Amino acid sequence: MKSAYDEMHGANEQVRAHYQIYEQWLQRQPRSTMKARREEAEMIFRRVGITFAVYGAKDEDGAGTERLIPFDLIPRVIPQHEWSSMEAGLAQRVTALNRFLHDVYHDQEILKAGIVPTEQVLGNAQFRPEMMGVNLPGNVYSHIAGIDIVRAGNADGSGDYYVLEDNLRVPSGVSYMLEDRKMTMRLFPELFAMHRIAPVAHYPDLLLETLREVAPAGVNEPTVVVLSPGMYNSAYFEHAFLAQQMGVELVEGQDLMVRDGYLYMRTTRGPKRVDVIYRRVDDDFLDPKAFRSDSTLGCAGLLDVYRAGNLSLCNAIGTGIADDKSIYPYVPKMIEFYLGEKPILNNVPTYLCREADDLAYVLAHMGELVVKEVHGAGGYGMLVGPASTQAEIEEFKAVVKARPTNYIAQPTLALSTCPTFVDAGIAPRHIDLRPFVLTGKSVQMVPGGLTRVALKEGSLVVNSSQGGGTKDTWVLED
Repeated sequence: MKSAYDEMHGANEQVRAHYQIYEQWLQRQPRSTMKARREEAEMIFRRVGITFAVYGAKDEDGAGTERLIPFDLIPRVIPQHEWSSMEAGLAQRVTALNRFLHDVYHDQEILKAGIVPTEQVLGNAQFRPEMMGVNLPGNVYSHIAGIDIVRAGNADGSGDYYVLEDNLRVPSGVSYMLEDRKMTMRLFPELFAMHRIAPVAHYPDLLLETLREVAPAGVNEPTVVVLSPGMYNSAYFEHAFLAQQMGVELVEGQDLMVRDGYLYMRTTRGPKRVDVIYRRVDDDFLDPKAFRSDSTLGCAGLLDVYRAGNLSLCNAIGTGIADDKSIYPYVPKMIEFYLGEKPILNNVPTYLCREADDLAYVLAHMGELVVKEVHGAGGYGMLVGPASTQAEIEEFKAVVKARPTNYIAQPTLALSTCPTFVDAGIAPRHIDLRPFVLTGKSVQMVPGGLTRVALKEGSLVVNSSQGGGTKDTWVLED
């Protein structure tokens, strides 16, 4: 296990150059002031309703619980040169993934070349045969991608960025990125006079621009909507927030209907045609006629409208095949195959439990590895070996042995740490980064992304559902 890279401090506790102004300011802040600011942030977030639902959790009355995602006051700071390299790597990766998706649903050249195993794709639960031969505007499948980046330390004190995961279906969290920035500016306006921090507030404008750019052919003034499963979904705040920020309608399945080969939404003035859906509903629930017949979250006949080219879905049906964890190890080869380039951002070394040799290694070394379910999300369906008891490891071994194709494993990376304001004072906590990559006629992103922080001491699990929090992410402009 590599040592953790400290984002603020280098060798001999020297403050890194891009943190120096901030660190000097932080030293002058009384702890009581920081504590009061944290309480103020919590009060405002609660008032605004920035919460997420916790599935399975109940309050004392038996009702489902909603929680605030904890907001940490100390930002994560990234120098411009690091961001520029990361941005190029993200654009490269998402471009290759979109090329892969188009290929998989058309000529399947990468499968014929033997670079990605055919059975890994065609036998995958995320592969949608209904998408075969369907042509999409610009050949874009994943219009909004959330790519999870971690940094691990090297023996010489340097740190390297790695892609941990590609989220290409319905990635969430961008509302927290925007609200964290607003909160930091509100609580500490003086910091923004002391630093040149790249803005992120224009993300909803970029998102709307992206959605409009992929409207069906011949539609010049597209009607865009956000499709939500409804108020009981864990990310409902974000759905409502983004619809409001873009100035578009927030709809649910019951608001939609298909008529004469087009999709319409019900309005007080009668039906209105819908051209582009930013959907926050999983594939299975989009169309009860085509997928799950018991779904009440989608609209019957929606797939027919989509396949006919009269509707754009962002993200496309079937993108899940490219963010499946069993496909992730092949992304560097995709970049070389489709783009003829070497990957700028590296993958974390990954063992595929479907391979006999890899499975034998994983079972023998499970106590040192992170083992993940290929379709798992939110920190569920995984085992962090070094943080598990022998009994938990043995139990997980039995699960993996029973269904090895369902699991991958990776070395336990010591995610980089960032100073975090906790009850005991300021202490290092592990973090990751989720930049949001938009693809329409071009690839765009706002600088930085959502930094998630594992608030529990020693924990490597940053997911909000597992007690993680978030930080403002600053990219310093030169």
